[in-house]
Amino acid sequence: MDQINEKILRLLSVDGRLSNIELADRVGLSASACLRRVQDLERRGVIKGYRAVLDRDQMGAGFVAYIAVGLSDHSKASQEAFERSIGRADEVRECHNITGTVEYLLRIECADLPSYKHFHTEILGVLPQVNSITSYIVMGSPKDDRA
Repeated sequence: MDQINEKILRLLSVDGRLSNIELADRVGLSASACLRRVQDLERRGVIKGYRAVLDRDQMGAGFVAYIAVGLSDHSKASQEAFERSIGRADEVRECHNITGTVEYLLRIECADLPSYKHFHTEILGVLPQVNSITSYIVMGSPKDDRA
């Protein structure tokens, strides 16, 4: 990974819709050389894809919470069952298996507090693997670099 590839990645991570000509100009390459580098980064899996950044408030899912989830059983089967269940929940935008006092950290997006309560009680709370749930409600996000 050289400095030009790093700059290409930085620019595309901020704006994945940059035209190849504009990207090439910003990194100081010809359009064809830049395109070859981008295609190589895609082929190697460094660039996994491109996404639209959505305004969740306008979509009716502006309520965001993080949930720390502790499991009652630390077996592989229990973790796999939990992950399968969480994978089917539309409210879960991210699921991370973490170290520490709990096993998972979830990022939840939904419409409002009542819909969050429904998820917390009727979806997450009924999973047999779940032993503890600690919610952290997002009040604002002064920095969010996720695409």
